[in-house]
Amino acid sequence: MLHIKEEATRCLLCEDAPCTKACQSGDPARAVRAIRFDNDKNALRFVSECTDADLEQAEANCIHYDRPIRLRELLRAVRQTPVVEQNIVPSLAIEFCGIRCESPFFLASSAVCTSYEMVARAFDMGWAGVFYKTICLQDIHEVSPRFDAVKEGTAFAGFRNMEQLSENPVDMDFDILRRLKQNYPSKVVVASIMGQTEKQWIVLAKMAEAAGCDAVELNFSCPQMRLKGMGSDVGQDAELVRQYTACVKHSVKMPVIAKMTPNITHIDEPAQAACAAGVDAVSAINTIKSVTMSPEAAVSGKQTISGYSGRAVKPIAQRHIYEMASNPVLQHIQLSGIGGIVTWRDALEFILLGCRNVQVCTAVMEYGCRIIDDLTSGLQTYLAERGISQLAAIVGEQLPNFVLPSDLDRDTKVYPTIDRECCIGCGRCYVSCQDGGHQAITFDTESRQPRIIGTKCVGCLLCRLVCPTGAIGLTKRIKKKQT
Repeated sequence: MLHIKEEATRCLLCEDAPCTKACQSGDPARAVRAIRFDNDKNALRFVSECTDADLEQAEANCIHYDRPIRLRELLRAVRQTPVVEQNIVPSLAIEFCGIRCESPFFLASSAVCTSYEMVARAFDMGWAGVFYKTICLQDIHEVSPRFDAVKEGTAFAGFRNMEQLSENPVDMDFDILRRLKQNYPSKVVVASIMGQTEKQWIVLAKMAEAAGCDAVELNFSCPQMRLKGMGSDVGQDAELVRQYTACVKHSVKMPVIAKMTPNITHIDEPAQAACAAGVDAVSAINTIKSVTMSPEAAVSGKQTISGYSGRAVKPIAQRHIYEMASNPVLQHIQLSGIGGIVTWRDALEFILLGCRNVQVCTAVMEYGCRIIDDLTSGLQTYLAERGISQLAAIVGEQLPNFVLPSDLDRDTKVYPTIDRECCIGCGRCYVSCQDGGHQAITFDTESRQPRIIGTKCVGCLLCRLVCPTGAIGLTKRIKKKQT
């Protein structure tokens, strides 16, 4: 059977896709995009009227640089999922800091929201809100080039940027925010600000409130500020976080959100300082300090330390979110999750850890604001399948399942099992077990069949992770034999 995710990942996600233009009765490009973004349960509705001839024509017009996407085979391999019958479509609406949000999906403060037109287009597409690019009172002069990426094929595994804050004049940015709120009253508009002194923080916060913003985010976390006393320099100093949060809280009536840096050992320390100052919510994480060595990303031959984001940082972001969500001192503080969110399932993980909204940047830079369609429909389908009508019901649902390493079950184990129908005999499981596991798999080169040696297997399941076809599953958990 064709591995649908692998084939969908080959798709270039073309603008004005030639395959769809050639198709008479459906949108195969949209169907492939749904599969690409883990929303395959909704993919077939975009091609429900397509004949095999339609898809053959679409496939013939694919402009892939290597070989056409196998549309017919791909879409035939998608599992038809029964429609969940419900009287009420699950609502993605949720409150954050007392503000009603249409959904949990926000643009993160970054290059994806630097003008009125960019944000308005995102709102029109269905994004619920924006944390606008950080505004400051300093002159910002950006470098060129300013981005770099670590790639897997054509996709970003991780993304590095050297961008700082908004280059627009301050008055222009606040006028943009005023117009956005005026023209999109149902959307949530958050001003992200950064000062260097108490006075600057207060001035910017008051300007945000005067512009009609719903809330203000205090950026304590930008990793590449060239001026001392700004960005992650502040976020690593709990006392400065407390001081600046307090001065803003005393100056405005709108909700105040503190944005935390991951470039610190214990993120809950500055978060607790913000909490002591009366902050309403915490957003995390900003980008992680990093170095990439691509000569093409050098600026006049020079390199620097700057921020890393994208899929690679998601586990780190979720660790920081968990640490704050599980801290008793921060129980009443609401969380906004950021870091490596590409699909609705990524967003769901942050919500299950306690976030009431999520912010997306790198995935929008790579794939465009159009990913909102699969974010929303994928999450709604998940809720419908569970019979849940309100998103708020699952916020923090997974927190009770976290324990200390010393409290994990160490008396049982799970063995791998091989599905011979799916196994193609590549031997990847054997190679990894031999060189990175416990030498518990043999491989017959004649029959090309792996076999698990139960007496040696410790149940680490490395083999399952490296299997390219999903042929390795799990047995029931059993008691370990006493030795």
